[in-house]
Amino acid sequence: MTAAQPTFIASRDNALLKDLRRLAQDTTAYRKQGRVWLEGEHLCSAALARGRRPAIAVFAESLWDSAPAAMAQAAARCVVVADALWPGISALPSPAGMGSVLDLPVAGSLQPDAPTVVLDRLQDAGNAGSILRSAAAFGFTQIAALKGTAALWSPKVLRAGMGAHFALRLVEGLDETAIHALRVPLLATSSHQGEHLHRTNLPWPCGWILGHEGQGVSDALLQRASARIRIIQPGGEESLNVAAAAAICLHASAAASALGA
Repeated sequence: MTAAQPTFIASRDNALLKDLRRLAQDTTAYRKQGRVWLEGEHLCSAALARGRRPAIAVFAESLWDSAPAAMAQAAARCVVVADALWPGISALPSPAGMGSVLDLPVAGSLQPDAPTVVLDRLQDAGNAGSILRSAAAFGFTQIAALKGTAALWSPKVLRAGMGAHFALRLVEGLDETAIHALRVPLLATSSHQGEHLHRTNLPWPCGWILGHEGQGVSDALLQRASARIRIIQPGGEESLNVAAAAAICLHASAAASALGA
C-alpha cells in the first residue's frame, strides 16, 4: 500500500484545520464530531499496532518527507499543514508535528463478565488516563465510566493513557443503574474502612470501583459492592491519590489471577 497523495493546507481559515483545532483543544469535541485526535508518533503508532486505521494522517510540512511510512500508508487520507499553522492546532507546549484522526470507537453496552474498572465521577484527566494505563497493563479489558467522569477520549486523557485506550473497551456516560449489568464481583476502594488489600482473597475476574477524588465511591455503588477494600498506609497519610491506589489494587488482582492460574 502506498501513501495517499497529501492535501496541503496553508490557510488558517481552512474548514478541516478548524475541525482539527477543536478536536485537539476541546475536551468533548470528539462527541460532536464522532472522531478522535491523536497527537504524536507514540499515540498514532499505538493505535496502528491495535489495528486502528486512521481516517486522516496529519503532518507538519517540514516533517512530511520523513513521515513514518506505516502511518502515512495506513491512512485513508493524508494532510500536510504549513509549519506556521501547526502550533494553532496543537494543545501541547512542544507540538509534535504529526497526528491522526480516528473514527470514534463505538463501545456499545457493558460486557457482563469482563474484568472491569468502574470510574465513579473521577474528574481529573491525568488520573483517568493513568488508571486506563494501569488497567490495560494488569489485564483488565473494560472501563465503565459514570456520568461526571472526565471525558475518556479527550486529548489530556489520551496523552495520560499512553495508548492504553486501544487495548480497552470504553463505555462512558453511564448512570449508576448500568453497573447492575456486571456479573463480576465488585470491589469498592475505601480510604478508611473495609478489608485490607494484602489480607484479601481477591476474585478473578472482578470489577474495581474507583471513586471521585474528594468524595470517594458513592453510597449507591458501595451498597452494590461485594467488598470494601483499603490499602495499608503505615506512614499515616489520610489517603492515596486515586491513580496510585488504582495501580496498587489492579496489580494485586493481576498477581492473584496469576497465582490462581
